[in-house]
Amino acid sequence: MEAAQSVFVESGYHATAMDEIADRAKVSKPVLYQHFPGKLDLYLALMDTHTAQLPALVEQALASTTDNAQRVAATVEAFFEFVERKDAAFRMVFESDLINEPAVAERVERMMSQCAESVSEVVKEDTGFPQEQAHLIGMAMVGMCQVVARYWLSQGASIPREEAARLVAKLGWRGLGGLPLTDEAGEHPGA
Repeated sequence: MEAAQSVFVESGYHATAMDEIADRAKVSKPVLYQHFPGKLDLYLALMDTHTAQLPALVEQALASTTDNAQRVAATVEAFFEFVERKDAAFRMVFESDLINEPAVAERVERMMSQCAESVSEVVKEDTGFPQEQAHLIGMAMVGMCQVVARYWLSQGASIPREEAARLVAKLGWRGLGGLPLTDEAGEHPGA
């Protein structure tokens, strides 16, 4: 899996050959095919692994504190952590040359939706917003985090990671912190 990961990240799906993966893994091509019937099966197995990791990081970030400003900061940091990983898994997830393959697109969409759902649960709990509105806000936060973290990395990480994450978290919190909170009875204050 490590060998396949590195080849797919370096070359993309279309330019990767099973021969190259087998050579990098130091196994014969028949051995590789014993584990994975084809290149797409191997790619999807890696996608399954990586698309499960980011939602887990977001869940951990949200569960790390009950202070919402710190939750935002931890969630932003989770995205920066994901894109900065040495295995460059984010490239397979967000920059795949196979994104038009329905099985790949479905995995990426499900991952983003899981991340957004985790954020939206906190938003819904704190604001009393209907599920659709809370999910939209969750998706906005997740989309912002994903795009900004990838941009930061593509620019050579010229701003230290902690500072970049802090700036994005501050922006996110300024927006989220302005949403109306509900009281214990579930009512918006002043309603």
